[in-house]
Parts: sequence; structure tokens; C-alpha cells
Amino acid sequence: MAIDTDLTTPLPSPPPGTPRMSRRDKLVLFVLCAAQFMVALDFSVLNVALPVLGADLGMDRSALQWAVTAFALPSGGFLLLFGRIGDLYGRRRLFLVGLGLFAAASVLATLAWDPASFLAGRALQGLGAAMIVPTGMSLLTTTFAEGPARDRALGISGTLMSLGFTIGVVAGGVLTDTLGWRSTMGLLALFALVVLPLAPGLLPESRTPSRPHLDVPGAVTVTGGLLALIYALTTAADHGFARADVLATLVLGAALLTSFAVIESRTPEPLVSLPMLRRRTVAWGNLGGLVTFSMMSTVVFVLTLYLQGVLGLSAWETGLVFGVQGIASVAAGSLTPRFVGRLGARRTLVVSLAGQGLFTGGLLLLDAHSWSVWLATAAVSLASVFHLGAIISYGLTVTSGVPDEEQGLATGLVTSTQQVGITVGVPLLGVLATTSGDLLGGTRTVMALDTGIVLAAAVLVAAGLRTRRTRASGTVETEPLGTR
Repeated sequence: MAIDTDLTTPLPSPPPGTPRMSRRDKLVLFVLCAAQFMVALDFSVLNVALPVLGADLGMDRSALQWAVTAFALPSGGFLLLFGRIGDLYGRRRLFLVGLGLFAAASVLATLAWDPASFLAGRALQGLGAAMIVPTGMSLLTTTFAEGPARDRALGISGTLMSLGFTIGVVAGGVLTDTLGWRSTMGLLALFALVVLPLAPGLLPESRTPSRPHLDVPGAVTVTGGLLALIYALTTAADHGFARADVLATLVLGAALLTSFAVIESRTPEPLVSLPMLRRRTVAWGNLGGLVTFSMMSTVVFVLTLYLQGVLGLSAWETGLVFGVQGIASVAAGSLTPRFVGRLGARRTLVVSLAGQGLFTGGLLLLDAHSWSVWLATAAVSLASVFHLGAIISYGLTVTSGVPDEEQGLATGLVTSTQQVGITVGVPLLGVLATTSGDLLGGTRTVMALDTGIVLAAAVLVAAGLRTRRTRASGTVETEPLGTR
């Protein structure tokens, strides 16, 4: 997908009363969204190319998981740390460092001459992404004022992030078939090199009135805990949870994250403010985000297996199904800000989770007959409309009311939830389809569990973000009970 750089082309229609974006605002939004799209693309563009890549570089099947894991470990593990560093020492500065590192790493991965050089490039890409994502989201939320302008900006950003993952599946297959697997990494380098020269003159630098100390013990424990958790889950996706290294890293991750919670409760300048985590908007909003990402990534993974393994579709035909899903996401991205303006972010999140769950339930009717491809296309596309609504509204729910100096922390939590959600869904549920002797039966089982989890989350989030009426005016308050 090409991102439209024609600044005269109208962006998706804003809600009524939204101030018109200036030319500079559009340029800033283009730079930040292009960077987020690039990172989202990286999550999936290589998946289809893995068999060809392995044969070219001499990587056996068991080693191919590291092409994904080498990126996921640093990109998920360092998000909170870099989000806080950006808050303290400058978001634009860290954003630019991340872009430069991502570009160089993509070139290294493109030119890789053996497995070690390729995996080094992937790991450095992940490290660059961990700098880009939280600082980019913080720059977006601090550049556009809370309200309709921010809702619209986050709507566009969320649409492109969702599209990046879906388009990566299609683009990866096309590029690998026509230009070879190296072109998938070259595409990422090209993105970074286009964005990097534009960013310094457009993005504002964040300033902090004081220079507090970085919470080093908290940074070490939370980063180590996330690294251990992501390693365990990505390894379990291919080898199951019975392996000794999976069990050991799960225990290690739980211990480190528990230590992190204890440290944060006692340090005077914590990496993560525990009062922020006690905000209902933060806690319940992130639960909604975790569920929507993990369950939709599972649907895409299992549906890919079903379309090719049960219906016999080619990789190209499978890509067309997800292309329709991408078009539906574009439509949702332009409409969601209007619903947020009318219903509020929290109600939109609840409605979106319910819609995602109901349309995922439609996939329970899948069969081995050819007509099922139409059912699969319609159901996953409609579920994705609500999924995109959940992505946008959970980000707005979590970051609303957070002071500018803590936006890096809040968006770091948002993006950590996204990364963990994408990581946990496939090993927890997708394995039921991959290990089942009956792929169709396994697919139905996964879809039933997926539907139940999403609908249960909708009920829990609705209860957690419940509102009350004021006696004076009779209007519904937008602050949930017990926020402070």
C-alpha cells in the first residue's frame, strides 16, 4: 500500500466541529503514521518468505522461528524503557535514533550473507522499533490536542497500523515471488529512508522542566521480564509449552515482573507510576487492547491455515481474502472517530469488542465446501471493522487525561499491550489448530474459544468503565468511578 503524500487530498472525514488540519499538521501526521505503518508491516511481511529465506541462508525449519523472535524480543521487551527515556531525555531525539537504527538494520538484513548477520539485522530492527513506536505515539498525542483533533489523528494512525499487518501478508508473498525475499527487507529500509529526512524539521522536541533519574532497577526487571515472557510465548508457538526453556523463561518472566511491581511501589521516581496503573481507564482500556489484538491475530493465523489447508487456496488467493479485510479496515478507520465523538471512547471500545466477538462467531459455520471462502471473507472483514474500532478507542481510553509529561509512559503501555497481544494469541489458541489432526475441527474450536474470550472481555470492560449520572444535570459523566 502506498501512503498518499499529496497534502491536498482530504484525510478521512473528521467528526463535526473538528478544526481543519494545517499543512504542517498533515506533514507531521504523515511522518508519524508512515513510521508506525513501517513497524506494523515488519511484523508480517517476512512470514510468507520464511521457507525461501531459510533455503537461501541455510537455516533449518527449527531455526526459522528466530527470524520472527529476533525482532519480537527487543521490540516488545524495550518498549516501556524507551518510552520513559523519551519522556525524560527527548522524544524526537529518540525517535530519530530509532529511525536511523531501523534503516541501517534493514539494510543489513537485506544484504545478509549468513544466518547470524540476518538475525543481527532483525534484532536491531526490533530495537529500533522499540524506540520508534512509543516515542512516535507520544509525539502524536502531544502534537494534537485531546479531543476531536487527537481522535482523528489516532484514527488515521490506528488504521494504518492495522493495515500494515494485513498488507504485509499480501506484499510479502508478491515481493518474494517476483523479486526474492530480500526485497521484503529492502522495502522496510526504503520506508525508513523516506521518513528520516523529513522528521527533524517537522517534529517538536519534548522538554521536561527537571531531569529526574532513570529508575534503573525497574528498567532492568521490567525489560528482562518482558523479554523472558515474549521468548517463552514465541517459542511455545512452534514447540509447545512442555519444553524446559519455555517453562524456565515463563517462571523467570513472572518473577522479574513481580520484582518490578515491588520496586515500583518503593522507589521515589518509578519507571511506571502505580497510581497510573490503578486508573480504570488505563487498566480496563489495556485489557480491551490485549484481547482485541491477541484474538484477531489468532483469527488471521488460523484462517490462513484453513483457507490453504482445507479449501486449497493458493497464497495469492489467500492474500486477496485479507486484502478485502484491509479495505474494510480503511473504512473503519474513517468512521470510528465519528462514533467516538458521539459515544465516547469507552463506549466505542465496548461496542467494538462485542462486534468483533459476534462476527468472529460467524466463522464457526465454516465448512470444507468452496462457498465457505465467501463466508470467511465477509466474517473476517466485518470482525476487522470492529477490531479497528477497538484499536483506536482503547488507545484513546488509555491516554485520555494523562499529563503530557507522562504520555510516553501511557503510550508505552498501549504499545506494550499491542506487542504482547500479537505475541500471545497464536501460541495460546493457534496451537489447537496446528496440532489437531482435523484442521477444520481445530479451526472451529479456536473460533469458538476466540469468540467467547472477546465477548467476555466486552462484558468485563463495560463493567470496569461504568459511568454514573450527576444529580445536578442528569448527564452521564465521562470519568469512571474510582479513577483517581
